[in-house]
Amino acid sequence: MENSHKSGSAKKQAFISIWTLTLMNVAIIAGLGNDVQEAFYGLSSVTYFAIGAICFFIPTALVAAELASGWSNRGGIFRWVGEGLGKGWALTCLLILWFQVMINFGMGMPSSAATILFYTPMYNKAVAFAQNPTHVVLIMTGWIILYWIMAIIANRGVKTFTTITKYGVLIGTLIPLAVMIILTIVLLCQGHTPAISMVPKQLIPKWNGMSTLALAAGVFFSYTGIDENAAFIKRLRHPEKDFVSSIFITLILVFLIFVVGTVIIAMIVPEKQINVLYSLVTVFKVLGETFAFPWLYLVLMWVGLFNLVASTVTELAAPSVMLAQAGSSVFLPKWLQKKNKHGMPARLVYVQMAGMTIIAYLFKLIPNVEGFVILLTQCVTVLYLFYYILMFVAFLRYQQPNRPRSFKVPGGKVGAWIIASVGLISSVFGIVLAFYPPAQVKAEVGSPVTYVVVIAVLVAVVLLTCLGLYLLSKKHPNWVNPKNEFAPFTWEIEGLKKPEKVTSNIPTVLMSKGQNPMRMPIKRPYKPDQQVAKSVVDADERNESVEENQS
Repeated sequence: MENSHKSGSAKKQAFISIWTLTLMNVAIIAGLGNDVQEAFYGLSSVTYFAIGAICFFIPTALVAAELASGWSNRGGIFRWVGEGLGKGWALTCLLILWFQVMINFGMGMPSSAATILFYTPMYNKAVAFAQNPTHVVLIMTGWIILYWIMAIIANRGVKTFTTITKYGVLIGTLIPLAVMIILTIVLLCQGHTPAISMVPKQLIPKWNGMSTLALAAGVFFSYTGIDENAAFIKRLRHPEKDFVSSIFITLILVFLIFVVGTVIIAMIVPEKQINVLYSLVTVFKVLGETFAFPWLYLVLMWVGLFNLVASTVTELAAPSVMLAQAGSSVFLPKWLQKKNKHGMPARLVYVQMAGMTIIAYLFKLIPNVEGFVILLTQCVTVLYLFYYILMFVAFLRYQQPNRPRSFKVPGGKVGAWIIASVGLISSVFGIVLAFYPPAQVKAEVGSPVTYVVVIAVLVAVVLLTCLGLYLLSKKHPNWVNPKNEFAPFTWEIEGLKKPEKVTSNIPTVLMSKGQNPMRMPIKRPYKPDQQVAKSVVDADERNESVEENQS
């Protein structure tokens, strides 16, 4: 924590600086994950990333900031969506996060099997094997066993997996990007001719029908995650100014990371040779040869493996921990709520791993591994964008207009509607794009019907599971843990059966003080139209800020 100052009680109030929050945002959002997929668009990928930033990233960040500043109790998007749309949709958001990890890992198994030889010095054989892999099921089974071992490690508790991930993610993300930038500059100085035209007119996307834009849906997915740090808005010295400043600095850094990585791949690898599975390795092979070090790709593959282990252990733990916390307020059977001696919801993690294993073997439905990766990437994109649609809809309903918040979307009510509507429309458009089989890899994804059906079925399974679990929870009130950590929603404290428009101006934190946990009897009820003086609101916000910064 930075920029601390002393209070009257001689205790330090620690504040997060703009730069600290910016780095936290970049760590969550930025990476090289979608760079290869977007490299199909060449220089016009810059335009797609710019459109994604304006139409999706900025609206998401601003809306999340306002929601976090007004409803800062435990839960994040579970809290925000639950306040606006009800408990069922709130649970859906958490389950989407949990399922997207399952799908992402399942998607990674066949690609890991197909690229196994890149961990050896036999580059040419590795390329041939990736293009026509054999014994994929056997090799993939070995990777799945590794992931199950990582799940066991994740279930050994927070201290264990945070120690493992402390350096892994940073090493695996920043080092490859830095190497790409430095060596590309050297390559260009040596007279290398880029594989794409670098003239300004190439920034204009080519239009050959909706299918040519299908992979662009991944741009919106690239920008997801800014809502995760919105909860820290009250730790800023000047929330209204500092959070907005952080958003735009984050936007610039993230945009540069995505654009630089994508354009470098497009410059090094001709479009017809781009392969979602291994083009990044090809880039490192070419760049390594610039310094007479053709095995550079091999070094970075092993660095990436270290990063894989570190990030996987964390990603296996985090969504299950969040879901278990919310689930203890009646949404999950007690069998799934149960924690092991390390305080981890081990059963949730293992159920997630079982689903991942099933998804991994579904790759046999698609002609090749590359098509399987593209298909499931689009599936996760659909789910994640639906997650944000729920957030935007909850915000647009504006059912608690007088509820105090330390940050508001600029432009008043009109600005809020414009910003949220742009984000909502962009999310819907991204989902529509994701259902179009990409023209660039038509042969890889196989039959358009199979492509659409597999995505639709996977999305439907996730959403129907959300609905079924919510309906079951309503019939099993005994699932609730009386000691759960979630405060009731404000509409519950106000005696309402579902979210409705209220005129109360009482801060949410003040309403939840001293209350029983969610799904337990309300101790101190409030009225939907109850008002308090502005001085009381201001005093409560000051007290809350002091308490948070001293904790």
